Amino acid sequence: MGLLDGKVAIITGAGRGLGREEALAMAKEGCNLVINDLGGSFDGEGGESKFADEVAEECKALGVKAVGNYDSVADFNKAKGMIDQAVAEFGHLDIVVNNAGILRDRMIFNMSEAEFDAVIAVHLKGTFNLTRHAAEYFRKVGKEDPGKKNFGRIINTASDAGLLGNLGQANYGAAKAGIAAFTLITSMELKKYATVNCVVPMARTRLTTDATPKMVDFMSQKTKAGLDVFDPAHFAPLIVYLASDAARRVNGEVFRAAGDKVWVYRGWHTVNRIENDGKPFTAQLLVDRVKSELLKGLPTKQAIEGVASEVLDM
Repeated sequence: MGLLDGKVAIITGAGRGLGREEALAMAKEGCNLVINDLGGSFDGEGGESKFADEVAEECKALGVKAVGNYDSVADFNKAKGMIDQAVAEFGHLDIVVNNAGILRDRMIFNMSEAEFDAVIAVHLKGTFNLTRHAAEYFRKVGKEDPGKKNFGRIINTASDAGLLGNLGQANYGAAKAGIAAFTLITSMELKKYATVNCVVPMARTRLTTDATPKMVDFMSQKTKAGLDVFDPAHFAPLIVYLASDAARRVNGEVFRAAGDKVWVYRGWHTVNRIENDGKPFTAQLLVDRVKSELLKGLPTKQAIEGVASEVLDM
């Protein structure tokens, strides 16, 4: 018996990379699937149906039902169509995995409005679109059937580029940081009907190799023990867990995973404070005290490079 027997999931961006591995892992646990993938390039251009269809066939070979969907998550109405397709094909919907993404990296002084808008539209608005329509469905079902409490699962995808920062990715990082905040808020709003969690993958995909060729060698490294830590297949079990009934009390969390490691984030929190004895600060007092007191002795900010070293046990 699988962890997801009889459940129905939509996975966006599931024709390749992480989404494909997530789909296969969920299929092995008995989940029926809508495999969404626009089939475009890593920067969102073009599109073809074969990628979604191929993964759907792979899932069916594992003994579950699966159908392809080729629409853009950035289209609000097409996102509603994905929810409708799942219910029409399988009778109900339990899980949404917001995974679709593109990259258009550029330093901020070179980034065009179109490059910013396109990345925000797919990542942040796309996550909103699917979540908005899934939330309406989960709430409707939960109200109609009192026994269906906290049955829905929404799993969003963020990135260390948004939580820690990364050069050349102001658009992508802003979208991913927004997704983390979006997760926290929607987890509060939907707690009667669904859990909402967020994952931060470190894995070898088109977005970390084709889009950034300088990462190819790094993403091919193994640990001292010989584990290929950036193989996207190692990330997929976290999605299976969060989608399962076993995670019904896990809500509003942000997890990072790579290889043999899983972390949990605790978001923005204060680490120091200065006071002015009941009086408001003046600008001159801040000049005198911010660097010398408020920012003194703080731990070094975590950086992506440091996380990568930790993953590789360096």
